[in-house]
Amino acid sequence: MMEKRSIIIDCDPGIDDSLALMLALASPELSLEGITTVCGNVPPDLGAENALKILKFMGRLDVPVYQGAERPLWREYISAQDTHGMDGLGESGLPKAAEGQVRPGAVEFILDTLKSRDKVSILAIGPLTNIALALQKDKEAFSHLDTLVSMGGSFKSHGNCSPVAEYNYWCDPDGADYVYQNLGRKIHMVGLDVTRRVVLTPNILEYMQQLDREGSRRTGDLIRKITRFYFDFHWRQEGVIGCVINDPLAVAYFLRPELCSGFDAYTAVETEGISLGQSVVDEMNFWRREPNSHVLTQVDTVGFMALFLSRLFDKSEEEVRRILGQIM
Repeated sequence: MMEKRSIIIDCDPGIDDSLALMLALASPELSLEGITTVCGNVPPDLGAENALKILKFMGRLDVPVYQGAERPLWREYISAQDTHGMDGLGESGLPKAAEGQVRPGAVEFILDTLKSRDKVSILAIGPLTNIALALQKDKEAFSHLDTLVSMGGSFKSHGNCSPVAEYNYWCDPDGADYVYQNLGRKIHMVGLDVTRRVVLTPNILEYMQQLDREGSRRTGDLIRKITRFYFDFHWRQEGVIGCVINDPLAVAYFLRPELCSGFDAYTAVETEGISLGQSVVDEMNFWRREPNSHVLTQVDTVGFMALFLSRLFDKSEEEVRRILGQIM
């Protein structure tokens, strides 16, 4: 019998967060102990509502949802609703999951879960505020942590909300830096260097519509609805035909580390000035400090997309790879 890996997903749903949740829920290797929401793409109460919508769609309202930090540690909160829509799901108008329940106390849930399990991993795909607050409250609890994967930061790629900063770390740079300096183990940094290469294109979206005809859940239709806004934003902002789906790569990397490669280094996050939110990666070891991160730089894009689509549409990876060979 397969031994499942226990995880908490700390997120700010958000279009690509929702896709990441879908991938995690469709992966039998994972036991999703709970979802915690943080201020980021959308406020945490709206993020929690969106998490429930995805849980309902996936038939998994048994997974608890906990609402977390409403503001960054020190700076003013600035959402990314210009990117994700005011509803956080691309103005898709998805109905609320009325039967779902949002609980308070995300930080307490994270700490309680860490202390009650032998090995729990955290996939943090939003700003790191909840993780920083949990560390401040009870650092000892993190001795039970297995792995922390953070979708955030950038090594050599340009930023997505400033010339140098990725949004999650820019939204709460103090929280991000606190976690890097205090976690006491390497953070797996899934940054823009790799996520920018994972693009949901019109061709792949059309392939999803074809796969919908063979199933009953209409997953492709849901993804089409929530990503239309995202497609338009990426075209206006970066001239990309399609949309970058950052967060699912963090889940895929946790499932299959061989999909990505990188290197260990000491990383700090800038907390003020013109470079606010920049992840400063000491690749050449100028500071002579113990590495606190594993920074990803390369990704197998076809391998990722084959895993993503095969899980969400219950198809063999071989079959999906054959089609992707025609359209990627």
